[in-house]
Amino acid sequence: MSSKESNDSVGRERAHADVRGGIGVFFSGGALSFVLVAAIALFGLLFMRGAQSFWPRPLHEWTMDNGQVFLVEEFETKSDGSIRARIANREFQPGRLDFVAEQPELIKSRTQPENAVRIERIENGPFHGYLVEEEAEQDGVAGMLVKRPNGEELFLPEEAVLRVQYPNQLSFFGRLGTWIANFGRFVIEKPREANTEGGVLSPLVGTALMVFLMTLMVMPFGVLAAVYLNEYARDTWFTRVARVAVNNLAGVPSIVYGVFGLGFLIYGLGDTIDHVLFGVGEGDASIFGNPGLLWASVTMALLTVPVVVVATEEGLRAVPREQRDGALALGATRWEMLWRVILPGAKPGILTGAILAISRAAGEVAPLMLTGVVGFEPDLPISTEAPFIHLQERFMPLGFHIYAVGFQSPNVEAAEPLVYATASLLLVLVISLNLVAIRWRTKVRRSLQGR
Repeated sequence: MSSKESNDSVGRERAHADVRGGIGVFFSGGALSFVLVAAIALFGLLFMRGAQSFWPRPLHEWTMDNGQVFLVEEFETKSDGSIRARIANREFQPGRLDFVAEQPELIKSRTQPENAVRIERIENGPFHGYLVEEEAEQDGVAGMLVKRPNGEELFLPEEAVLRVQYPNQLSFFGRLGTWIANFGRFVIEKPREANTEGGVLSPLVGTALMVFLMTLMVMPFGVLAAVYLNEYARDTWFTRVARVAVNNLAGVPSIVYGVFGLGFLIYGLGDTIDHVLFGVGEGDASIFGNPGLLWASVTMALLTVPVVVVATEEGLRAVPREQRDGALALGATRWEMLWRVILPGAKPGILTGAILAISRAAGEVAPLMLTGVVGFEPDLPISTEAPFIHLQERFMPLGFHIYAVGFQSPNVEAAEPLVYATASLLLVLVISLNLVAIRWRTKVRRSLQGR
């Protein structure tokens, strides 16, 4: 073969390689773009629908062709042309939910009265109507006299009223201020009326407590296990089996951990604690033999410990061998080398494990359903008296709160805005925790590189 033919052959092979490389880059970029677009679409939908739930909508007075009069919040026009609206006044509409969908041709007239009032109440949801007398009294009880759209007057006790709004009188900046206030109340108020009203303070505190307790349990044990496997254990069949077991545990379905927590931790360990420490016998009321905050946190620690072990081991392996040999050559003991050289160098990997564990625990639902959560528990598992944190009490996490509101609520349509709002809050919480941890990890890595 001549040199010219050889050069042509090499050129053709390079051209084919360039083509294959270009195709690979194209598909890789396409896959990345698809993932980014899907993530942005998901986040955008949640944030948009969640933000809309706090925006004060104007009140419209509908006069139907059958003579009925409603004062409604119009939400959207559905695909079949009907108008979806919230009629409120739940106690006066037996058999009907808060939300209705009416065809435009059935609405005889639609007006937007300036004096229309929206009154948020502790029970029965919001009230839509007109204020007749702001300071009234009935049977010695202070309150206000209001009027329904059909003209029927109603007395509302003062203790039953949370706040009064005139949505049709608000300017844009007034609506913006109300939107901010509604979001603030959503975060700091407890849920009401089977999760259809109120805020998410109880689920938010429950999630924070569970994640905090889980982190206290999983990080020491996960880091110690990784240190032993990577630094002290010999390469034997036992260590190889242990590593395989840890990797496999990371892939076990979360509901299996819930079953384990229910069977072993609650019915086994919990009942034993009740019997030994508190003298609780068969037929007596259990203390720790029931699902609660403690067992939910322990179960989540067991679920996330493989993630911490794997991430920590990767961080330990990333420490250069030269640093280990240098520390020993300078007279450091093995413990001093581990404490002063290896663990500081492995901090980014340890923080990565913490990030992954916290993110997974914050949004987990399945194992918590069996080990400690309840659909509606507005009271917080904390108090100002010792022991301050009641580990044996059930609680509400944000993940399960979304499920309970969306699928177990007696009025699903009324609770739909809360589903998007709670999901958005959970997403913001997880992203914020990740950003803080990533920022911390980056600072640690830079400090290690600069030393």
